[in-house]
Amino acid sequence: MTGHNGGAAGGEQAAALAPVREYLLHAARAEADRILGQARGQADQTLRQARRDAEQAVRQAREGGEAQAAPAAAAEHAHGREQARSIALGAQRQACEDLHAQVLAAAGRLRDEAGYERLMAGLSALAAGTAGPGATVTADPAGGVVARSGHAVVDCSLPRLASLAVDELGDEVSELWTP
Repeated sequence: MTGHNGGAAGGEQAAALAPVREYLLHAARAEADRILGQARGQADQTLRQARRDAEQAVRQAREGGEAQAAPAAAAEHAHGREQARSIALGAQRQACEDLHAQVLAAAGRLRDEAGYERLMAGLSALAAGTAGPGATVTADPAGGVVARSGHAVVDCSLPRLASLAVDELGDEVSELWTP
């Protein structure tokens, strides 16, 4: 009988403990759900922070790359400007040389003009008067004259006068290539 009573007492105990067991099981599930919720919240927060950190790292890398590339880009841009300037100056120099050559050629053709003898007489008088008393005036092989005195040489040759004429144009020559 003792077994039967013990069995009944065990069943009664189990029945009496069932609400406690259910309460503990419910409390354990609630605690597990709370811990799981916290873990998910921490995981979400960690994930968001990792994304922010990754975005910041990418942004910093991009900015760093741009900062590193900026001097190289600026140097390349400056080099391009220098090349363009060099080309422009070369073209300007060539234009000046071409103009000078054309003026020299035009001055040389004056020797074939009908009024060249009158031009020579005027240049001779100008050169002799400028060189001073006792000046010797000689014809220049390229056209025009050169006067020499004890203290002066006055070059009124056609090439020299043509060069002076081009030089005298000064800034007006630059208008040939300035838009």
